Amino acid sequence: MNGAQALLRSLLASGVDTCFANPGTSEMHFVAALDAVPRMRAVLTLFEGVATGAADGYARMADRPAATLLHLGPGLGNGLANLHNARRAGTPVVNVVGDHATTHAKYDAPLQSDIAAIAGAVSGWVRHGALSAEIGADAAAAVAAARAGQVATLVLPADVSWDDGGEPVTEPLPVAPPTPVAPDALRAAADALSSGEPCVLLVGGDATRAAGLAAADRIAAATGARVLAETFPTRLERGAGVARVDRLAYQVDAAVQQLAGAHHLVLAGARSPVSFFAYPGKPSDLVPPGCEVHALAARAGALADGAATAALEELADLLAPGTTARLAPAARPELPTGPLTAASAAAVVGALLPEGAVVVDESVTSGRGLPATTAGAPRHDWLALTGGAIGYGLPAATGAAVACPDRPVWCLQADGSAMYTISALWTHAREGLDVTTVIYHNSAYAILRMELQQVGAAGALGADGARARALLDLGGPELDFVALARGMGVPGVRATTAEELADALRRAAAEPGPHLVEAVLPPPVP
Repeated sequence: MNGAQALLRSLLASGVDTCFANPGTSEMHFVAALDAVPRMRAVLTLFEGVATGAADGYARMADRPAATLLHLGPGLGNGLANLHNARRAGTPVVNVVGDHATTHAKYDAPLQSDIAAIAGAVSGWVRHGALSAEIGADAAAAVAAARAGQVATLVLPADVSWDDGGEPVTEPLPVAPPTPVAPDALRAAADALSSGEPCVLLVGGDATRAAGLAAADRIAAATGARVLAETFPTRLERGAGVARVDRLAYQVDAAVQQLAGAHHLVLAGARSPVSFFAYPGKPSDLVPPGCEVHALAARAGALADGAATAALEELADLLAPGTTARLAPAARPELPTGPLTAASAAAVVGALLPEGAVVVDESVTSGRGLPATTAGAPRHDWLALTGGAIGYGLPAATGAAVACPDRPVWCLQADGSAMYTISALWTHAREGLDVTTVIYHNSAYAILRMELQQVGAAGALGADGARARALLDLGGPELDFVALARGMGVPGVRATTAEELADALRRAAAEPGPHLVEAVLPPPVP
């Protein structure tokens, strides 16, 4: 058995049976080994950023790692943006990165690079395979490292892949159980929440699943604390029958207002809040002056290990024994009519979102109305852009659909960021994935128009600002997402009214396979 076959068998034995791939010459023995190890599902992507984003979306929904197969340092570099998002989410991802044969490295061939340095930017664990006999154990160690809530990168030299003597592992390595909540941390949080002083409970990690939200709501009902979720949670369970939670706002002024007056901030699986960027005259640290921060449970990974949820449930039993959570009632907005706007598009989504949907949200400015209109929709999962590196939505929807073939996936996608990873549509078609993509086509980088004002740069524009504004405009030529989708095998239609959007979503729900709806609407920031 060669090293590549031992690697694949060890990944399978460790619970990894899906690989999102964009291979090259140094990975050809891995590719060949797929015929000898057919249980490994290999999904071809046309760009490494799609492979890495798909692995992120898969792991968030499957609660176990996926692998990627990437070509040398440049291939890994192409996937870094979505690996950054995975790192910020605490998503378990195993990267297998091919390298030149060990005997070839000294020649400094054109694709030679420092793979470990590139991987180190996003990986919590990096290992360079050296022997075929050890590559199976290396693979098992990579999976165990990933299951701790991080990106793990295993570099596979070509000769280690092709040499005989591979020894696969047959059982996964043990993973350390979650750390229980410290009694002192529990007592401090309980004292703060029962003090009668204004408190905010900020939840993240596994605490944004239904059980964690229910415990947080029980605490809020008993103490008067306000519960907020992180701005971009890794995976948020929501809808009818789930305790409702608002998210901390993206914009600094709104977030400051949400947290204003708090004397205590209790963190359950969440990081202490900071602004996404520095803005003139505005705070970077969003904790109000004089507010005491209490870390109940550390920021957890994407896997449902339950550490933050267990801490909240213990706290709820202490502060609100025998109570139950207040669950969101079923509620749908009325279907709107007339020209399509961001508000009416959100209402259509809220009115038609199917039971059990997985929503992958990279709608950016066009999706600001979605949380309100979908709060009472049938129960669903919401995946958010945790790291802010755009081009996440279409790839993450790919992975979510592979992980959950029995659930509809809706990808709510801004037009500018869609173009970063638009080739994911080809994988949707090739794999027959049940992904309905709504492109919010406003012909602008509207988020950057907003940021131009937020950072105070608008006042520095020239006479008419034409040159600066041209960099934030996606017109001339106008993007045609229907043509792009059809060119990659995905049926596409354009909607300019609320009625057309509703009809398109109904048709997509009634037909198997992927669909795209180009929702044309005005930009929210002129």
